[in-house]
Amino acid sequence: MPELPSTKPYLIRAIWEWCCDNGFTPYVAVSVDARTKVPREFVRDGQIVLNVGNEATNRLQMGNEWIEFQARFGGVARELAIPVEQVAAIYARENGAGMAFEVNLDGTPNLPPLAVETMVPDIGAASTPPDETPPSPPARPEGGKPRLQRVK
Repeated sequence: MPELPSTKPYLIRAIWEWCCDNGFTPYVAVSVDARTKVPREFVRDGQIVLNVGNEATNRLQMGNEWIEFQARFGGVARELAIPVEQVAAIYARENGAGMAFEVNLDGTPNLPPLAVETMVPDIGAASTPPDETPPSPPARPEGGKPRLQRVK
């Protein structure tokens, strides 16, 4: 029996469309590897979180293998290319609703998505690796940056 294609790119596109249709800003959390083309100076602990909304991107293409677009960093346009298998989550910045995915760092095929989750957005912090239990979130200070937290 032939292996079925992954549902992950379809789910990513669906959450992205849901965010845009409802006036939310879609963000993706990406586990950066050698193939991931992103501004390395913004990568923290092997992860980067990117705004993939229409206002923040140019020429966005969300294919089954790659997410490609142009975005500005410090006023400079940069070309980005993200392997779909490296997407750890897609969520709405405003309310954290979205979906998280397993990202395998050893090159084995990805598992199906964990579940639709509510996440506490945090653009400045890296998420906990999938095999570790995340610590309890500290109280968010006024004006503090949001952060991702995997809810199980």
